[in-house]
Amino acid sequence: MENCRIGVVGASGRMGRMLVRTIHETAGCELAGATERPGADAVGQDAGALAGLPPLGLTLGDDPVPLFAMADAVIDFTAPAATAAHAELAAQAQVVHVIGTTGLDSQQEAAIQRAANHTAVIHAPNMSLGVNLLMALVEQVARALDPDYDIEVLEMHHRHKVDAPSGTALGLGRAAAAGRGVLLDDVAQRVRDGQTGPRRRGDIGFATLRGGDVVGDHSVIFAAEGERLELTHRASSRLIYARGAVKAALWGRGKPAGLYSMKDVLGLG
Repeated sequence: MENCRIGVVGASGRMGRMLVRTIHETAGCELAGATERPGADAVGQDAGALAGLPPLGLTLGDDPVPLFAMADAVIDFTAPAATAAHAELAAQAQVVHVIGTTGLDSQQEAAIQRAANHTAVIHAPNMSLGVNLLMALVEQVARALDPDYDIEVLEMHHRHKVDAPSGTALGLGRAAAAGRGVLLDDVAQRVRDGQTGPRRRGDIGFATLRGGDVVGDHSVIFAAEGERLELTHRASSRLIYARGAVKAALWGRGKPAGLYSMKDVLGLG
C-alpha cells in the first residue's frame, strides 16, 4: 500500500511541529503539506526546518483548501472555529479528519457530526494511548462502585492553556458518568467557591490547576468512607499526542464515513 499522505493544519505551533516530525519519522506515512492561519509569521517557511528537521521542500501555506484536496488524512489541533471550518473541507474532499481540538461549543460539535456523515472523522479530547486506556478503566470502575464513592477529576496543565476544565478532564468525567448510567451535564460540579454546603451524592466534581510548563496531569479519584482509589496519567511530552494522532490517521484510512473515537482506534469500543 502507498504511504498515507497526512497533512497538518496549525503546523507552526508546538503540537503542529511535533506532528510534522512524527509523520516524517513514522513508517508508512508521508507529509502531504502543512498550513497556518493567514498572517502567521511561519507562512512561507519550510515545514521540515520549522519542525527541527532537514528541509523537506514543503512550505507552510495559509490556505487549507489545497491541503485537504491532496491529503489522505489531515490532523487538526487548532482552535474550535478553525476546526469546524476544516470539518466542512474534510467532508467535501472525503478526507480522514483527525481532531484533537478541545473547547468546542455545541454548534462546532454539530459541524463535526455533519462532516462525519460524509467522511471518517476521529475526534478525541486526548490522543494519548495511555489516556484513552485510562478512560476505559474509569468507566469500568465507575460501573463497579456505587454512588457512595464520590468521584473527583483533578487536572493540571501549563499556564498557557486557555480552556478549563481540560477536554481530557471532561472526557474522563463523561467516562465516569457513562459507567454510572447518567449524563455528565446532570451531575457535573465544575466550580466550588464560598459556602457551597455539603457535597451532593452522585456528583462528579472537577478541580483545575494551571502553572509552569506541565504538559498534562489527570487523576480520577473515587473516595468513600475508609478508602480512596486514584487512577492517574501524567504526560511528560507532547509526543504521546502526536503518536496517537498519527496512529488514528493510519487507522482511519479506508474507513467508512462516521464519527469515531480513540476507543475505536484502540479496539476498546
